[in-house]
Amino acid sequence: MQRVDAPEILDSDACSPADVETSMRDMGRVNRWFGGVATTQQMVESVARATGTNTLSLLEVAAGLGEVPELVRQRLARRGITLDVTLLDRAQSHLPRGNHISQIHGVVGDALGLPFRDEAFDLVSCNLFAHHLDTQQLSGFAREALRVCRRAVLINDLIRHPVHLALAFAGFPLMRSRIAWLDGLTSVRRAYVPDEIRSVLASALPQSGGHVEISRHYLFRMGVIVWKGPAERIDPA
Repeated sequence: MQRVDAPEILDSDACSPADVETSMRDMGRVNRWFGGVATTQQMVESVARATGTNTLSLLEVAAGLGEVPELVRQRLARRGITLDVTLLDRAQSHLPRGNHISQIHGVVGDALGLPFRDEAFDLVSCNLFAHHLDTQQLSGFAREALRVCRRAVLINDLIRHPVHLALAFAGFPLMRSRIAWLDGLTSVRRAYVPDEIRSVLASALPQSGGHVEISRHYLFRMGVIVWKGPAERIDPA
């Protein structure tokens, strides 16, 4: 199955605020039910275990409503790990409003030109974002994320596969938003497979070291840890 890099409706800025919110909530359910939250949680726990720390700061890029990092923060708190989360999205309308999510800061900015100083966060994370980028953009994002992080970049994304596409077609009854369903089909078609994303990210590693580790998760999810340095390793998934 070849990668097809087609635009998604939600990226067009042509959707109403109500459509955006409904689509975001559909994506939230997909993340909760089908491995999105668990994948990010496992990666953060791997970093905490490898580095021997129980306090980490995390920048979530293309964060939307920020449900994934918020749920991960809550779950890790019960395990004695403190996660200080900052959300970044290109549009204010995508970020949570009011007290929708507590204890999390929101920033509007460009994922390919992150508005933060070098090593401002322990971790830079993204969920269902990498497949929106072509190979050149993905490599550029990885370099920016590595600049801004101290420990690692965490990429949580889909794996392209014909069975995954069939499941996405069959998932229409679960979606309240037709936009989210159509974008989900597009997302599967434009997603990377592990070997592809490993090759792209390898070109972004700093000359001083670093390495890429990829694990497969429930229902065609992959977790990618791009370590900034060569010394820290995680246990195999």
